[in-house]
Amino acid sequence: MLLRLAAPLAALALLGACTEEELAGATSVPPPSDACGAAGLQVLVGKPLGAIDVKSLPSAPRQIGPDMAVTADYQPDRLNVEYNGSNIITKVACY
Repeated sequence: MLLRLAAPLAALALLGACTEEELAGATSVPPPSDACGAAGLQVLVGKPLGAIDVKSLPSAPRQIGPDMAVTADYQPDRLNVEYNGSNIITKVACY
């Protein structure tokens, strides 16, 4: 009986050692990039979509409405403005 338990216990000990190494080498997720300047535009959240002065921005923002299909490609320098069904800005972010 003791011999039957020896192999599984040894396997668990080896797996436990691997897990500790992985956790010791783990790093935290880096903070999001602000390559598009979204941090300075957070004042727009809660305002009407028409409050955006597109001419003052370095490039036209991607405007994303409810149920709108968008590409999934990540571009950290692309400004995205999300708005709700009432055309109120809900999020300004780089992605």
